[in-house]
Amino acid sequence: MNTALTKRVVITGLGTISPPGNNIRQFWDSLCAAKPCIGPIGDRWEKTYKVFPNEAREWIGGQVKDYDPVRYFNKRELQFLDLFSQFALIAAEEAVSDAGLEITDANRDNAAVILGTSTGGDESRDEASYRFFCEKQRVPNFTIVRTMASAAASHVSIKLGITGPTYTVQSTCASATHAIGQAFWLIRQGVADIAISGGTETLPSLGLFKGWQAMRILAPDTCRPFSRNRKGLVLGEGAGILVLESLEHARARGAKIYAEITGFGMSSDAMDIVAPSQRGPIAAMKMALKCAGYNPDEIDYLNAHGTGTPSNDKMETSAIKSVFGKHADTLAVSSTKSMHGHALGASGALESIATILAVQSDIVPPTINFTEKDSECDLNLVTNEARSMVVNKALNNSFGFGGLNGVLTFSKFQ
Repeated sequence: MNTALTKRVVITGLGTISPPGNNIRQFWDSLCAAKPCIGPIGDRWEKTYKVFPNEAREWIGGQVKDYDPVRYFNKRELQFLDLFSQFALIAAEEAVSDAGLEITDANRDNAAVILGTSTGGDESRDEASYRFFCEKQRVPNFTIVRTMASAAASHVSIKLGITGPTYTVQSTCASATHAIGQAFWLIRQGVADIAISGGTETLPSLGLFKGWQAMRILAPDTCRPFSRNRKGLVLGEGAGILVLESLEHARARGAKIYAEITGFGMSSDAMDIVAPSQRGPIAAMKMALKCAGYNPDEIDYLNAHGTGTPSNDKMETSAIKSVFGKHADTLAVSSTKSMHGHALGASGALESIATILAVQSDIVPPTINFTEKDSECDLNLVTNEARSMVVNKALNNSFGFGGLNGVLTFSKFQ
């Protein structure tokens, strides 16, 4: 057996900026308190566009609160930074600080940066288009480097001085989960000792938000995953970053350990570009469990993809029942999207952080806004209030448009 493939991978640092809070402590406290973070977001664009649709004032989403970029970056830095890169840098610096990790000449070549995003620098792309087509002005000089999907990973690499593998995964709503899984594999295989990984996303631009509306899957009021009266998803934003290390590396420097990442599975439905199929999610969950060496009945908590759309929640319920059998009746399930919204390419990172903290603290964050049981979503749902329970092993689902699926498993470190 190749001993490199047996390396254990642990999480030593966490960082986030998101609707529930602009750091990890605020984020976790808000989730445990079942705090709703979804509200009107029309003011996001009103100051930017001279032509502004009246109905946009009623649009809702999960928006990062009280954010002022000049608190984090100087004027020169902001020339190069779309908001999605800003979020990634803020969360990455918190995660590295939280891990007590120092990047030096001794370890920078053996460190990696792997981030996920769905749309990249959409805000800068939209601004450039508006200036050119509507205002007949030249576009900003650094539009290209602000909009490219790899910008956030590059900026994190530059800021931290990491010279190992650095790249971006762009696979819709599974982007961050795929990125974390790739980081897990790199460390497990001995390619890297350290990985800074997760995802970052901003609320869609005005034009792209209209595109989401055209699909008729956005909820008009709030996000109610698995509730019978659910009406659709609610978009969100933010960044979630994890510091992953080989157990040997973490122990050698005396790092604290949140949890162990034990398995990763991914698959493609190969069915439809929009409509969800349970075939792919079933395969990804089974692959993650097999990778971790777990029997299904060993999982205590599952952080569901749980978007709040009628079709997704029904499909995911069926997939969970197929994988977990009778254990699905007792397996605790929740969707934190009900609090922070669907952050697309960053969702898997925010939800992985919630899952990791559930494992560490033995507290399961709830699905809020739940009002009515649905016979087609009859899982053991944690609703409206956090649940104190032993969480030794947990699983996090991420399923994206195009049938792209990613699943991670975590366990208490022993």
